Amino acid sequence: MRHRCRVPQLSKPADQRRALLRSLTTELIRHGRITTTKVRAKAVRSEVERIITLAKQGTLAARRRALGYVYDKQLVHALFEQVEARYGNRNGGYTRIIRTVNRRGDNAEMAIIELV
Repeated sequence: MRHRCRVPQLSKPADQRRALLRSLTTELIRHGRITTTKVRAKAVRSEVERIITLAKQGTLAARRRALGYVYDKQLVHALFEQVEARYGNRNGGYTRIIRTVNRRGDNAEMAIIELV
């Protein structure tokens, strides 16, 4: 039973799940908008919000934590540079999930997740 287990499993082992969330987070920050399944979009939302919150803190420790999670070093530096202008007056809710039609053959619910 999975009582009180709040981690979305995504039908993957822990190492593959972490790698998937890291890559989706990196690509969402890079492109601003990605199309994925609804379950993955909901799982990556909390990770992206955590990274943007680290960027808003702006400390050296926060930058190092973000560098340890996001795959692209220049992307982290760019995020830390422009986060205050983009999200300075926002207290959360940096992403939006939009439901789309299914374009895959496995009947999975697709969604577009984008940065606000």
